[in-house]
Amino acid sequence: MFFSIIIPLYNRPQEIDELLNSLTKQSYLQFEVLVIEDGSTLDAQEIVNKYANLLDIKYFVKPNAGQGFARNYGFERAKGDFFVIFDSDCLIPEDYLEIVKDYLFEHHLDAYGGPDAAHHSFTSVQKAISYAMTSPFTTGGIRGNAKHIGQFHPRSFNMGVSREVFEKVGGFVLTRLGEDIEYSIRIHNNGFKIGLILGAKVYHKRRTSFYQFYNQLHFFGRARINIYKHFPAQLKLVHFFPAVFVFAFIFTLLMNCFYAPLAYICNFIMLVYFLMIFFHSWQTNKSLKVAFLSIIAAFIQLGAYGLGFIQDFIKSVVFK
Repeated sequence: MFFSIIIPLYNRPQEIDELLNSLTKQSYLQFEVLVIEDGSTLDAQEIVNKYANLLDIKYFVKPNAGQGFARNYGFERAKGDFFVIFDSDCLIPEDYLEIVKDYLFEHHLDAYGGPDAAHHSFTSVQKAISYAMTSPFTTGGIRGNAKHIGQFHPRSFNMGVSREVFEKVGGFVLTRLGEDIEYSIRIHNNGFKIGLILGAKVYHKRRTSFYQFYNQLHFFGRARINIYKHFPAQLKLVHFFPAVFVFAFIFTLLMNCFYAPLAYICNFIMLVYFLMIFFHSWQTNKSLKVAFLSIIAAFIQLGAYGLGFIQDFIKSVVFK
């Protein structure tokens, strides 16, 4: 099996250096790499050139159109049997392609996704953010989980599709705001089989600061409403949880200002919830610092996603 690894890139030369370095260590060698520079002002050509003798790598430059269409550009030029999509802020374990190849030979899948994890080199903030995005105490618990709710929708930081899928379904029709979920739904609707390969994890850096993380999650909340506009049945009860959290937090603040008896109950519920996050993160990450930062990351994850969700729900659904 021959893989085509497709990496859209926009102004992140340092990230692509670390990602490409991790790909040089793959135990399975039947793959090519396509880097699609999507109108960057900080290009990575010099960095990509360092790997010309280490990888079967191709570098393309195109006008900026967003990550979804950059991936399509790569699909059209790929030679592989399977197209593997990574975000530029990922590190790939050396046995990743070996695991995917073995799984696909044993279990027929037309498309797949894998989970993400925190690498030991990540900062404490990055580990806390990774925890918030994968925790069962936040909506991250439905991502990359064997017990996911309903259909499994691979996320584009770690996703693969067969050439047959691309030839029949085409590529991304959205360039952002939930483009990977929309693509997964179309793959399902065309009768192809999608599955989760639990062993095919990547180390996903996500964001290096809580400010960047807030902006990213606010965007994700808006993206969920964008998916709803295309596929209303895909809006599940669990997707409302961050919005409920936002309203519950506002209600708690109001009770603390105006009605102390109810405030005690609200404060206790909030305290128990965040203590569960603290102790679970401590157990998971073996670090008190990361456990404390996980409370902040979880609060940002729920708050930012909830606010983005509410914003576009009111704008797109209530006011059309």
